[in-house]
Amino acid sequence: MTYLWIKALHIIAMVCWFAGLFYLPRLFVYHAMSTDEPSKQRFCVMERKLYRGIMLPSLVLTVLLGLWLLHLNPAWLKMGWMHMKLVLVVILIGYHFACGAQLKRFARNENTLSHVFFRWFNEVPVIFLIIIVMLVVVKPF
Repeated sequence: MTYLWIKALHIIAMVCWFAGLFYLPRLFVYHAMSTDEPSKQRFCVMERKLYRGIMLPSLVLTVLLGLWLLHLNPAWLKMGWMHMKLVLVVILIGYHFACGAQLKRFARNENTLSHVFFRWFNEVPVIFLIIIVMLVVVKPF
């Protein structure tokens, strides 16, 4: 029964984390398009609160609960699908911190990237989500 509670909490934390991963780059699109100072400041506040208040705690919970699940099921570490999932999660964590670095560039008014770049950048977590869910559900190898 404990396993199911941990699994449910892991999924909830992951959904919250992905909500932030989907929304923050969308805010970057609008921030990159803004021209007036009040809008830029408003986006900085929104981005910071999303990143620190939702994304970072959700990332930490997702990882901790995922490690707990691996502790309960160490045999998964011998499976190819889990190796691939863990590699993708590590890359996604890098994406998360790249978003944090970009947030700081916007806050310092040093962004040099266009809204078009952020429109493409916004698609990265979607691709990762699709692959990770397929790996976990189908377990192809």
